[in-house]
Amino acid sequence: MNSRYAKKLEQLREKGRLRNVRPVESGAYHLNLSSNDYLGIGNDKVLQEEFFAGQSGKNTREFRLAASSSRLLTGDSQLAHDLEGEIAHGYQSEAALLFNSGYHANIGILPALFGKRDLILSDKLNHASIHDGFRLSRAHCKRYGHCDYTQLRKLLTKYRDQYEQVVIVSESVFSMDGDVADIEQLVAIKKEFDTMLYIDEAHGVGLYGPRGLGKVEETQQLANVDLLVGTFGKAWASIGAFVCCSRTIRRYLINHSRSFIFTTGLPPLTLNWNRFVFQKSLQMTDARQHLLKLSENLRVSLQEKGIMTGGDSNIIPIAIGEDNKAVQLAAAMQKRGYLVLPIRPPAVPEGTARFRLSLCADMSWQELETLPGLITEIMSCR
Repeated sequence: MNSRYAKKLEQLREKGRLRNVRPVESGAYHLNLSSNDYLGIGNDKVLQEEFFAGQSGKNTREFRLAASSSRLLTGDSQLAHDLEGEIAHGYQSEAALLFNSGYHANIGILPALFGKRDLILSDKLNHASIHDGFRLSRAHCKRYGHCDYTQLRKLLTKYRDQYEQVVIVSESVFSMDGDVADIEQLVAIKKEFDTMLYIDEAHGVGLYGPRGLGKVEETQQLANVDLLVGTFGKAWASIGAFVCCSRTIRRYLINHSRSFIFTTGLPPLTLNWNRFVFQKSLQMTDARQHLLKLSENLRVSLQEKGIMTGGDSNIIPIAIGEDNKAVQLAAAMQKRGYLVLPIRPPAVPEGTARFRLSLCADMSWQELETLPGLITEIMSCR
């Protein structure tokens, strides 16, 4: 039995796709360009000290390290309900429901809400958790070309009348390409064809909109998105996720979403931290503006060096192409002090291995300005 798996692992190694987990020691690199700590909250010791100082004097139950049960048994708390209430209020939504991660949300919401008489239309480059969610559902599923809304309209024209419910599913900021969905056009299509609209804001929350609630807020479409998923695991430097929805859908998910029902609730300490960070993030306008300016400066500088890149966010892809080459170039960057990791299939399509430079608000332009020259040097030597 083991020989079968050993052979498959060797095949991955030969393709340049063998992955390993490894601890990253603090201070081991000059600059971490692979983090999702977009607002720098995870490294903000002052903010963390403020949080822990605020825990003193509270009931010890409010900073326990474990919920020890699912929320439907004894793992629920008023903290969870308070956080859901604040999220719903912030997003101008009837209700919100917490999940343990963005992955839990996507694999739990789609199968719960959509069945064999329904159709899911998903952007081809949506995150793996979304693909897994519609595979777990009994709904019919079709993928449209990445941000190809002409094809989406054609699919709806052909298939809309054949299904009871149709839901369009898209990320707002795409995790590997760093580009952005046209939220306003998706809303227009939703209304034209009487569908539901599901937007995953995993890489949008914290960074866009007047209060940092994401691209849907920025485009003033909060009232027009039926299911808005966000995560605490990236810009908000924690763990957990949520969906904003109607009260009816919230009640339905509590009774039908398997990834909510059959898992231990989030720890009270985490719930407290999530609420603290959510409140702080609403005021972090300067950090958001700084990050977007940094990202634009780096993108332009890379393009001026002739380096193929793209996107419209703080996620900046650099095309490499071949898997082994991406591994070798990433290793060269690491030797020079930059934590850059190779992104390879199945995280991205075949033949599109890349660097995924992820900028954070605690970076400075002085730390980044020499990066385009270094990447040019390393790529020319291979």
